[in-house]
Amino acid sequence: MGFTLHPDLVRDGIPMGEFPLCQVLLINNAAYPWFVLVPKRENISDTIDLSPEDYAQLWTESRVFSQAIMEGFQGEKLNVAALGNMTPQLHIHHIVRYKNDTAWPGPIWGKQALTPYDKPGIENVRNILISADMHNFTPA
Repeated sequence: MGFTLHPDLVRDGIPMGEFPLCQVLLINNAAYPWFVLVPKRENISDTIDLSPEDYAQLWTESRVFSQAIMEGFQGEKLNVAALGNMTPQLHIHHIVRYKNDTAWPGPIWGKQALTPYDKPGIENVRNILISADMHNFTPA
Protein backbone atom coordinates (compact mmCIF):
# COMPACT_ATOMS: atom_id res chain seq x y z
CA MET A 1 0.00 0.00 0.00
CA GLY A 2 1.37 3.43 -0.93
CA PHE A 3 1.46 6.62 1.07
CA THR A 4 -1.68 8.80 0.91
CA LEU A 5 -1.85 12.31 2.34
CA HIS A 6 -4.88 12.97 4.56
CA PRO A 7 -7.51 15.21 2.86
CA ASP A 8 -7.09 17.92 5.55
CA LEU A 9 -3.39 18.17 4.72
CA VAL A 10 -4.13 18.21 1.00
CA ARG A 11 -6.62 21.06 1.58
CA ASP A 12 -4.41 23.16 3.86
CA GLY A 13 -0.91 22.31 2.62
CA ILE A 14 1.17 23.44 -0.31
CA PRO A 15 3.86 20.91 -1.30
CA MET A 16 7.34 22.36 -0.79
CA GLY A 17 9.48 19.24 -1.14
CA GLU A 18 10.52 16.15 0.70
CA PHE A 19 13.16 14.45 2.73
CA PRO A 20 13.76 10.68 2.55
CA LEU A 21 11.05 10.10 5.18
CA CYS A 22 8.89 13.21 5.27
CA GLN A 23 6.89 15.25 2.83
CA VAL A 24 7.13 18.98 3.60
CA LEU A 25 4.01 21.12 3.29
CA LEU A 26 3.60 24.87 3.74
CA ILE A 27 0.37 25.56 5.57
CA ASN A 28 -1.58 28.06 3.48
CA ASN A 29 -1.55 30.84 6.07
CA ALA A 30 0.68 33.79 5.22
CA ALA A 31 0.48 35.12 8.80
CA TYR A 32 3.26 32.74 9.87
CA PRO A 33 6.00 30.65 8.25
CA TRP A 34 4.13 27.44 9.14
CA PHE A 35 5.08 24.02 7.82
CA VAL A 36 4.29 20.41 8.54
CA LEU A 37 6.53 17.40 8.08
CA VAL A 38 4.49 14.30 7.24
CA PRO A 39 6.18 10.90 7.41
CA LYS A 40 5.41 9.02 4.20
CA ARG A 41 4.03 5.98 5.98
CA GLU A 42 0.49 4.59 5.96
CA ASN A 43 -1.69 4.40 9.08
CA ILE A 44 0.63 6.35 11.38
CA SER A 45 -1.01 8.69 13.86
CA ASP A 46 1.65 9.12 16.55
CA THR A 47 5.45 9.14 16.65
CA ILE A 48 5.39 5.92 18.69
CA ASP A 49 3.81 4.17 15.67
CA LEU A 50 7.01 4.66 13.66
CA SER A 51 9.74 2.04 13.51
CA PRO A 52 12.82 2.91 15.59
CA GLU A 53 14.69 3.79 12.37
CA ASP A 54 11.89 6.03 11.09
CA TYR A 55 11.56 7.66 14.51
CA ALA A 56 15.24 8.61 14.46
CA GLN A 57 14.99 9.77 10.84
CA LEU A 58 11.96 11.95 11.64
CA TRP A 59 13.83 13.89 14.31
CA THR A 60 16.94 14.18 12.14
CA GLU A 61 14.84 15.69 9.34
CA SER A 62 13.01 17.92 11.81
CA ARG A 63 16.29 19.26 13.16
CA VAL A 64 17.71 19.98 9.70
CA PHE A 65 14.46 21.65 8.64
CA SER A 66 14.15 23.62 11.89
CA GLN A 67 17.64 25.07 11.56
CA ALA A 68 16.99 26.04 7.94
CA ILE A 69 13.68 27.80 8.54
CA MET A 70 14.87 29.65 11.63
CA GLU A 71 17.80 31.01 9.64
CA GLY A 72 15.87 31.56 6.41
CA PHE A 73 12.95 33.35 8.06
CA GLN A 74 15.05 34.99 10.80
CA GLY A 75 12.76 33.68 13.51
CA GLU A 76 12.86 34.53 17.17
CA LYS A 77 11.29 31.27 18.41
CA LEU A 78 10.38 27.96 16.84
CA ASN A 79 7.27 26.01 17.81
CA VAL A 80 7.39 22.29 16.98
CA ALA A 81 4.31 20.23 17.81
CA ALA A 82 2.53 17.03 16.90
CA LEU A 83 -1.11 17.45 17.86
CA GLY A 84 -3.23 15.49 15.39
CA ASN A 85 -6.44 15.85 17.35
CA MET A 86 -8.40 16.95 14.27
CA THR A 87 -6.24 15.40 11.52
CA PRO A 88 -5.25 11.89 12.63
CA GLN A 89 -2.34 11.38 10.20
CA LEU A 90 0.99 12.05 11.90
CA HIS A 91 2.23 15.51 10.97
CA ILE A 92 4.72 17.64 12.86
CA HIS A 93 4.07 21.38 12.87
CA HIS A 94 7.09 23.69 12.51
CA ILE A 95 6.10 27.31 13.07
CA VAL A 96 8.53 30.22 13.02
CA ARG A 97 7.43 32.80 15.57
CA TYR A 98 8.17 36.47 16.18
CA LYS A 99 7.53 38.57 19.25
CA ASN A 100 5.40 40.89 17.12
CA ASP A 101 3.16 38.21 15.55
CA THR A 102 -0.56 38.46 16.25
CA ALA A 103 -0.70 35.47 18.60
CA TRP A 104 2.53 36.06 20.57
CA PRO A 105 3.27 34.68 23.12
CA GLY A 106 0.41 32.18 22.96
CA PRO A 107 -0.31 29.43 20.45
CA ILE A 108 -1.42 30.39 16.95
CA TRP A 109 -4.41 28.03 16.84
CA GLY A 110 -7.73 29.81 16.39
CA LYS A 111 -6.37 33.35 16.84
CA GLN A 112 -7.39 34.64 13.43
CA ALA A 113 -8.80 33.48 10.11
CA LEU A 114 -6.29 31.95 7.70
CA THR A 115 -4.70 34.43 5.31
CA PRO A 116 -3.94 32.46 2.12
CA TYR A 117 -0.65 32.99 0.31
CA ASP A 118 -0.59 34.64 -3.07
CA LYS A 119 1.60 33.13 -5.82
CA PRO A 120 4.57 35.50 -5.20
CA GLY A 121 4.42 34.66 -1.49
CA ILE A 122 4.52 30.93 -2.19
CA GLU A 123 7.47 31.39 -4.56
CA ASN A 124 9.29 33.47 -1.94
CA VAL A 125 8.89 30.68 0.62
CA ARG A 126 9.99 28.09 -1.95
CA ASN A 127 13.09 30.15 -2.77
CA ILE A 128 14.00 30.48 0.91
CA LEU A 129 13.83 26.70 1.29
CA ILE A 130 15.84 26.10 -1.88
CA SER A 131 18.52 28.57 -0.83
CA ALA A 132 18.84 26.81 2.55
CA ASP A 133 20.51 23.89 0.75
CA MET A 134 19.24 21.37 3.30
CA HIS A 135 20.89 17.95 3.37
CA ASN A 136 18.64 15.30 1.74
CA PHE A 137 15.88 17.81 0.89
CA THR A 138 14.40 17.71 -2.60
CA PRO A 139 12.30 20.81 -3.47
CA ALA A 140 8.89 20.28 -5.07
